[in-house]
Amino acid sequence: MMIRKTLLAASALIALSGAGPAPAPALQLGKLAKLATIDARYQGYNIEMVEVTGGRFWAPYGGPANERYRQRPPIDLTDPKLIALGKALGPALLRVSGTWANNTYLEAEGEHLSAPPAGFVQVLTRDQWKNVVAFSKAVDAPIVTSFAVSNGTRGADGVWTTEQAQRRLDLTRAAGGSIYAAEFFNEANMPSAAPEMPKKYTAENYGAEFRIFRDWARKNAPEMKILGVGGVGEAGLLGDQPPESQFGSHVSSDDMMKQNPNSVDAVSYHFYGSVSQRCLGLGIGTAVKGYALSPDWLDLTVRDFKYYAALRDKYEPGKPIWNTETAQAACGGSPWASTFLDTFRYLNQHAALAQLGLQTIQHNTLAASDYGLIDRDTMTPRPNYWASVLWHRTMGSTVLASPKSPSPALRLYAQCMPGGRGGVTVMALNTGEAPQKLNLGGKGMGWTMTGQPVDTRQITINGNSPALSASGELTGLQGAAVSGAVAIPGQSVGFYSLPGAGNAACR
Repeated sequence: MMIRKTLLAASALIALSGAGPAPAPALQLGKLAKLATIDARYQGYNIEMVEVTGGRFWAPYGGPANERYRQRPPIDLTDPKLIALGKALGPALLRVSGTWANNTYLEAEGEHLSAPPAGFVQVLTRDQWKNVVAFSKAVDAPIVTSFAVSNGTRGADGVWTTEQAQRRLDLTRAAGGSIYAAEFFNEANMPSAAPEMPKKYTAENYGAEFRIFRDWARKNAPEMKILGVGGVGEAGLLGDQPPESQFGSHVSSDDMMKQNPNSVDAVSYHFYGSVSQRCLGLGIGTAVKGYALSPDWLDLTVRDFKYYAALRDKYEPGKPIWNTETAQAACGGSPWASTFLDTFRYLNQHAALAQLGLQTIQHNTLAASDYGLIDRDTMTPRPNYWASVLWHRTMGSTVLASPKSPSPALRLYAQCMPGGRGGVTVMALNTGEAPQKLNLGGKGMGWTMTGQPVDTRQITINGNSPALSASGELTGLQGAAVSGAVAIPGQSVGFYSLPGAGNAACR
């Protein structure tokens, strides 16, 4: 009884004095170690080749049962609204590729076709490609691409020829542009995934044809970075898949890379954690909404990076590594890919891979299907678009170690502020429902992204609804002053920039 009375008295004294739990220790941002330096164009995006030409792309949800593809008209790359939204993401990289690029025919000068030649599936007009070049220049996003390798590109001996690649290179230059980087062809580890592609394609076939591509590129486009091999899914997604599937046979990236070691400027790969409902028939599962904030789902991207980084170390030691295609789920994305729920994956992937030394990451897509940053039909930016803008404005190229988090539900990442001078930005991803507190240890500006419910397509930033104005300016992105302790709401994202952090790595 005496012990109980003593505890009650102590509790009363604490209550009278106003004392409470000890404040969280400051994050010590000035002492965070440098881990890596990423490319100034770290964030990029894809415009699929089939968007440029028009054609059958991933069908919107709500249509007939088992509908996978639906005919779509060409995207309008001259749309002032799309250009304004693209500019806000620059400097970036614009990748124009995808499965459909493997069998797309570029018209010759003066040629106007109503159907593709034998061995091709789509036709790319010269004006369509000129619009790609003009868009790239307008939004400060140099072109990354791949080339056609379908049956129509091949000679009588069945071997790939450079004619279509040279034609696109020449047209790009004639339009006043250049190709910044290129993979030989899209997702070479699934060479027969599209119609009119060679069957029974082997690593030896790839090796011989890559040498043709490499030698052509070095001679005719020495300024163009050569990427490869652009594999996807080999660390897990395709691990249990039979050798033959709806996406064709598999050729391992390991076997292809060993054919021509020390031949690329950067090792490239693609990543999808799973597939959308459209591709349930593949028998490899689908993305599960209930797992969207789980550590297992968020960390899949690290697993795949390490797989392809090990191949880089084996065959292309010291070379940069690029992720040239990634999104919430393959086959167009799940219905929740366009919501705030996926923003946690989007930002966690960017930050975690930056810490590991990834140089660039190109999101699929800018404005097509459910995983697009922008709704193509309405030109409305989605939550991931606004996340991309905040990253671009607050996260610089020098990557720092993560500050210590007070909770497993709160993922913290740090990078130098753009412009250096010792400033640090902390990005906080609160995946839990409970609010979290952080002691930033200084003064700065903060941006908090929230959305209710978490799978909403409408988010706020510091309570404001971001938008694109009639004059083409982004609005609703103003920061709020922060000092010392901050509260991060449950299931929200915060960016906190502290120019006085005094980190020597950020100078």
